[in-house]
Amino acid sequence: MTRTLDHQSRAPQSGTTKNLVVFLHGYGADGPDLLGLADPLAEHLPDTAFAAPNAPERSVANPMGFQWFPIPWIDGSSEEESRKGMMLAVDDLNAFLDDLMAEHGVTPAQTVLFGFSQGTMMALHVAPRRAEAFAGVVAFSGRLLEPESLAEEVVSRPPVMLVHGDADDVVPVESLPKAAEALQEAGWEKVFAHVQKGTGHGIAPDGLSVSLAFMRSVLGLE
Repeated sequence: MTRTLDHQSRAPQSGTTKNLVVFLHGYGADGPDLLGLADPLAEHLPDTAFAAPNAPERSVANPMGFQWFPIPWIDGSSEEESRKGMMLAVDDLNAFLDDLMAEHGVTPAQTVLFGFSQGTMMALHVAPRRAEAFAGVVAFSGRLLEPESLAEEVVSRPPVMLVHGDADDVVPVESLPKAAEALQEAGWEKVFAHVQKGTGHGIAPDGLSVSLAFMRSVLGLE
């Protein structure tokens, strides 16, 4: 049985929903942590609704925040517990996305997943395994989980924008080319990348600008 994900949302600036951006936060954070990005994005995506769920579990490392699944080298969990937690969270997220798109009256082709760190790991795992392709995936400061199984399990190949800071001391920037290579080997034709110079584990203005241009393009706004 899936767990219901609490979430917050922002209505489109125009009052009419034609597209949806779903923010997936990082380990130990929460939905509102990323929902603030709707403020600078909304004027450029006026017909877009924004939503940001909390991950299904309270974070072991930060009880004030949430986690999609345990991370052994941070919280002392086992690899088995981490894998089990991830698969449970995948089911939770898929159910949430189905309900959210129905609520807003949009299709996957009108929806972008925007992940950060552990949220990126979720986005890059979930999106390729869904029957209908999302408009795109924005993947900040994360990594592609289980790249060895991707080619066999891929169902759809949405455009992907990978963004990473070259001074990231949480998830190494080397994760970006590794993810790009695995995606391309699994048949992706649209994989884009941007390295934020001098940026650590975060979202810098240049990365957000590139991501906005990507979202406008995949949503047919360019």
